[in-house]
Amino acid sequence: MKIVDAKVIVSCPGRNFVTLKLITDEGVYGIGDGTLNGREKSVVSYLEDYVVPCLIDKDPQRIEDIWQYLYRGAYWRGGPVTMTAIAAVDMALWDIKAKVAGLPLYQLLGGRSRDGIMVYAHATGEDIAATLDEVARYVDLGYKAVRVQCGIPGIASTYGVPKDGKPYEPADSALPSESVWSTEKYLSFVPKLFQAVRDRFGDKLHVLHDIHHRLTPIEAARLGKDCEPYHLFWLEDAVPAENQNSFRLIRQHTTTPLAVGEVFNRIYDCQQLIQEQLIDYIRCSVTHTGGITHMRRIADLAALNHVRTGSHGATDISPVGMGTALHFDYWVPNFGIQEHMAHNEQTMELFSVDYSFKSGFFTPGDKPGHGVDIDETLAAKLPYQRACLPVNRLEDGTLWNW
Repeated sequence: MKIVDAKVIVSCPGRNFVTLKLITDEGVYGIGDGTLNGREKSVVSYLEDYVVPCLIDKDPQRIEDIWQYLYRGAYWRGGPVTMTAIAAVDMALWDIKAKVAGLPLYQLLGGRSRDGIMVYAHATGEDIAATLDEVARYVDLGYKAVRVQCGIPGIASTYGVPKDGKPYEPADSALPSESVWSTEKYLSFVPKLFQAVRDRFGDKLHVLHDIHHRLTPIEAARLGKDCEPYHLFWLEDAVPAENQNSFRLIRQHTTTPLAVGEVFNRIYDCQQLIQEQLIDYIRCSVTHTGGITHMRRIADLAALNHVRTGSHGATDISPVGMGTALHFDYWVPNFGIQEHMAHNEQTMELFSVDYSFKSGFFTPGDKPGHGVDIDETLAAKLPYQRACLPVNRLEDGTLWNW
């Protein structure tokens, strides 16, 4: 079997997606997710100009060898663009291999380790009352876990909270929009939100929260300590993690579980965090971390150190990435939870999926491969639209972490 053709499909059913389709001489094809939010065309160029020409005539069943070829062979290793491109190839190759075997992808990984995959939804509101109503809506839908974000009094806009009743998509304009941030207002307000959630929903609901890299280590330690009475499932992305030592300070001061990793793209980004047990959940995704082949290595390292998976799954992961992630989640022994942010109706018309949701849990389906496909005719009618992620400034104008 040989790869004879490859297509890089860019589409915008309300937000941009990059999909790679690899076609073999036996007519079997596989697809992968190469979406990098706000930098989609960088991955398109990397795939079309550098990766795809190297794949023609290669044996698609040699997944490990191709992965090493694209990673080691590039010399300039790592980075979000490279690793997202490699992930798209890797997903497509696993899709092909599973289709040839006539098996759902999770069976090739070793079979399932659980009956269902617990996911968490996103509940947001402009104020506490609206946020609680959103939490209630997801509880009524059957979710056992909900990420809770809320508008902060005195701050015009807040990460995760949509405006004008529209679904939240952070890449909201052709050039980066600017928002204003106040750590002081945030730290004094957020514990009140969690108190209100517990007062209304009790202790059984899993409650998560995303800080989005906006605090310093000692500020994050304070928040973690303040949150201990509300026993959160996790605090996510407390600080920027380029300096992995930062989490040691947070860990010294709080028992609130910590999660990080959606912006990581290699095992080295989280090696110290995992080996020193400075986090509880690793949030790398198959789409941005080199695909299943590399995610398995991260998960194995995490398992040795009592760290569980909690993969990124916002709408910047296409249904292809989500479908592949669910097969990975079904298998991985140290699974924790999977993020799920529902795609819009047009996206679900563009992509056909085999995965399904019931009572707070997903299952990936049993079609051969990862079970997701794309309608190329519809994709051609939904061209790319330039969209950038925002930037953040403090109230004095200093550029801050978004």
